[in-house]
Amino acid sequence: MDKNKKFTFIDLFSGCGGFSEGLLQTKKFEPLAHVEWEVPMIETLRNRLIKNWHHTDEEATKKVIHFDIQKTRELIYGNWSKETFDRYGKKNHPLVIKSGLKGVIGNKKVDIIIGGPPCQAYSIAGRAQDKHSMKNDYRNFLFESFVEVVKELSPKIFVFENVPGLLSACPGGQFVTERIYTAFNRIGYEIRNPNSLKKSIYIASELEVPQKRKRLIIFGVKKNSNINLDELYEELNNLKLSKNQLTVRSAIGELPPLVPLEKCIKEKSKKISHKSHVSNNFKYHVPRYHNSRDIKIFKEWIIAKMNKKNSSEKILFYNKKMKKKSKHAKYRNLEWDKPSPTIVAHLSKDGLMFIHPDPKQARSITIFEASLLQSFPKDFEFIGTNAYCYKMIGNAVPPMMAKKIGLSILKAL
Repeated sequence: MDKNKKFTFIDLFSGCGGFSEGLLQTKKFEPLAHVEWEVPMIETLRNRLIKNWHHTDEEATKKVIHFDIQKTRELIYGNWSKETFDRYGKKNHPLVIKSGLKGVIGNKKVDIIIGGPPCQAYSIAGRAQDKHSMKNDYRNFLFESFVEVVKELSPKIFVFENVPGLLSACPGGQFVTERIYTAFNRIGYEIRNPNSLKKSIYIASELEVPQKRKRLIIFGVKKNSNINLDELYEELNNLKLSKNQLTVRSAIGELPPLVPLEKCIKEKSKKISHKSHVSNNFKYHVPRYHNSRDIKIFKEWIIAKMNKKNSSEKILFYNKKMKKKSKHAKYRNLEWDKPSPTIVAHLSKDGLMFIHPDPKQARSITIFEASLLQSFPKDFEFIGTNAYCYKMIGNAVPPMMAKKIGLSILKAL
């Protein structure tokens, strides 16, 4: 392989760019376009391309497309309807509006397409909380738009990332994996058959991410090409760590401690419950407000080692403290010498399942800590409200996991 050659890629459902970030870190991939429909994620990714990956403002605006991928034909070919323009025209480059992905790509060949539809419809937790088990959720079928883009742009390889719950999702009485297999087979791409996809689950902590995040990685290759599907998986398996996995301590253990104040204070009408007694120059290392009751409960939970108790004891603890009759415990603390549990978008609502392991700090994790546990670089800037920052971090592909996927692709190519 030419040492200076870069393989081109398009990132669908790009979010704030975790998957793209990992590929770019290899210095062997060139982004042609990223598609995302939430504005804070768009602004975050454009900012990252400009500040860290040497894009001009115009390049970043052109490549990072604010769009709903369900309008697939307009995404690919442009020529937007008035309704589409009214909704998405403001945030996009004129070339995108006129000519779509085809115009942005120009004469370049697309080597790889990456991405994964929103996972809520496939996640087991999501289905448990929905009275219809997410069977009526439109997100079950967003993979069809992914398939359509692959069909039109004909990459050598695609990578479809999602939660393991996709393996058991069965909207409309047919397994999603069967639908996906049939759809890609129909357009001339080979993926593992549905019965073999259990072997495609990877744990982020085995790929140098300080987090026990399980993800389904579906590689696809053109039929009759010289790229071997099994080799892609073999190369990724070869990059797994057998031991010395990163831990919560290795990721956030040296950050300035943020301890409870004796009394809550107000700054610009905002309540503050914690402060650092040492220098804290990290922009996103600021805890959310916790009232005195929560602070007390967090301390007691950690000191009593409630993580190690059975579910009945955890529920009893919660109900006693909160004077409720819940069937679910709402608390969990991280543990210093283990990888973190899966960082989730629910952190945008509360951090009760992500209590910092130090009882003296008695708080949930900060945006900065969540990003480090997702393996984002320390200089990565997130643009948006605190809730949106947590959400985009929780929904992202961990950049280090993405980098390992990128390296496996490079070796196979």
